[in-house]
Formats: sequence, C-alpha cells, structure tokens
Amino acid sequence: MFEKILVANRGEIAVRIIRACKELNIRTVAIYSEADANSMHVQLADEAICVGKSPSNESYLRIDRIISAAEIADVDAIHPGYGFLSENAHFADVCESCNIRFIGPNSRAMNSLENKATSRTLAKKSRCSRSTGIRRFGAERRGSANGL
Repeated sequence: MFEKILVANRGEIAVRIIRACKELNIRTVAIYSEADANSMHVQLADEAICVGKSPSNESYLRIDRIISAAEIADVDAIHPGYGFLSENAHFADVCESCNIRFIGPNSRAMNSLENKATSRTLAKKSRCSRSTGIRRFGAERRGSANGL
C-alpha cells in the first residue's frame, strides 16, 4: 500500500481521489494552478504544490513540474485522475524512470491499446470477447443498395 500519493488532477476528480485516500489512511499531495489555489481539492489534501499558471498546458500538463512536485513531496505514487495525463504513455514512463509508481496502466499497455487494430488482435489472442465491428456489419448487409 502507498503512504503518500500525488494527485495530478483538479476539481471533482481530485476531490474523489483525495477522499478515497483519506479513507485508506493514505496522505495526499494536490497540485494546482495559480487559478485553482483556493479549490476544494487543494484544501482537502494534506499538502499542495503550485505547478504553474492557469492554462492547463502551463500547469496540469507539465510533466516536468509534476515530477518535480512529486520528488519534493517524496511521494510513492502519482494518481493521474481522468483526462490530462491519465492516458499519456510518456508520463507513465517518466514516473517509472523516477521510481514513482503510476496508478494506472503501464506505458506498454497504453501503447498497445492506442491502435484499434492492435487492440483487437491482443483481445483475440487473450480470448477476450469483443464487438464484431464494421467488417461483420458490412458483410451481413451485403446486397443492400447502399451497404447500410
């Protein structure tokens, strides 16, 4: 189990993660932009670190600043929440290389699932159920005037 987690998100998503961590007795570090300094997630977290100006590309999407905050706060892991960097394989790689656990899929899994065809092939190899997709839909409708 983790002792301290940095929540790399804001708003309701961050609030829910922080509340869940509190229930598990895990300390939390919120990151925030200058505009979010008085936000609820900042107030609920055990610690908070400003990572930049208001636009998300100058704060919540700055991997270098998030990793710096994680290192300063000496966290065990980073929870990306939803959106922002949650599906960014490079971010997961950087976390790994800095010995910080990324709470989510590893970069290899993200890269594998990035392409729909690759994802379907992996699902088939793993014997997972999957939707039939467009090919089958088109084949069933063959003979109609417009193929729909």
